[in-house]
Amino acid sequence: MSVIYNRVALIGLGLIASSMFWAMKRAGVAGEVTGYARSPETRATARNIGLCDRICDSAAEACDGADLIVLCVPVGAMGAVAMEIAPVLKAGAVVSDVGSVKRAVIDAVAPHLPENVHFVPGHPLAGTEQSGPTSGFAELFDNRWCLLTPEGADPAAVADLRAYWEALGSKVDEVEVEHHDLVLAVTSHAPHLIAYTMVGVADDLSRVTDNEVVNFSATGFRDFTRIAASDPTMWRDVFLNNKDATLEILGRFTEELFALQRAIRQGDGDHLHDYFTRTRAIRRGIIEAGQDTDKPNFGRTKQ
Repeated sequence: MSVIYNRVALIGLGLIASSMFWAMKRAGVAGEVTGYARSPETRATARNIGLCDRICDSAAEACDGADLIVLCVPVGAMGAVAMEIAPVLKAGAVVSDVGSVKRAVIDAVAPHLPENVHFVPGHPLAGTEQSGPTSGFAELFDNRWCLLTPEGADPAAVADLRAYWEALGSKVDEVEVEHHDLVLAVTSHAPHLIAYTMVGVADDLSRVTDNEVVNFSATGFRDFTRIAASDPTMWRDVFLNNKDATLEILGRFTEELFALQRAIRQGDGDHLHDYFTRTRAIRRGIIEAGQDTDKPNFGRTKQ
C-alpha cells in the first residue's frame, strides 16, 4: 500500500486513535503520525509504548503541517479543538473525526475551519469497552464499516479518506447526517443507556440483598451490561449531542416494554412467544452477519 497522507495528526489518544496508529503502521499509508492528548499522563504513556511517531504537547503543534487531522476526542470537546487548531491548518488539509454523533459535530466544528480546508466527518463502527492509549490494536477496524458524512465536501478529499479507511481494514459507506444519527441511536446509543440503567438497578438492589445481585451475576447480566464499562465522558457527550434521536428511540423502547409488561401481567403467553420468536430471528441475523463479537478477525460486516 502506498502512502496516502504524508502526515497524519491524531488529536486524542484513546482506543480509536491508538488502533488507527497501529493500523496505519500495518498498512503503510502515512509517512509520519503525530499525536496529542490533553492529559500529560496520557501523553507520557503514549511515548512509553511508542504510540505515534511524535507526541506533541499541544493540539496545534500536532496539526501544524498535517495532511489529515482526525479528531478523536469526546464529541462535546470537538468544537473547542477545532477552534484551537484552525490557525495552523495548511491549505488542502483534510479534517475528519471519529464521533458517533454527526450533526452536532458538524455544527460545532465546521464554523471554525478555514475555507481552504476540507471537512469530511467520519465514524468507524468499531470499538470495545476498553479505553486509553494502551487499549488499541491494529485489527480493530478489519471488516468493520466506517461511515462518512461528507455533506458536499470535495470529492477528491472524500475519495482519499475512503481509501485511507479501506487501507486500515474498513468497509466504507457514505450516509446522510440525520439518518446516521437516528440509526446509531438504535444500534448503539440507546443500548448503552439501557445497559448503564441495568447496572444502576443492580447496584440499588445490591444494597438490600447483601450484594447478591452483583456477586451472583449470571452470564446474561454480564454479557448484556458489558458495554456499561465504556468511557463515561464519551457517552455523556454522545447522549447530550444526539438528544432528539436517542429520546425518540427510548420512547419506542418504552412502548415495547409496556406491551411486554401487560402481556406478563395478563398471562398472555402467545404474545410473549411470538415476540421472542421474532426478535430471536433478528438476533440470529446479526450473528450471521458477523456482528456478535468485538474480537478482531471475525469477518464482521455492517452494523
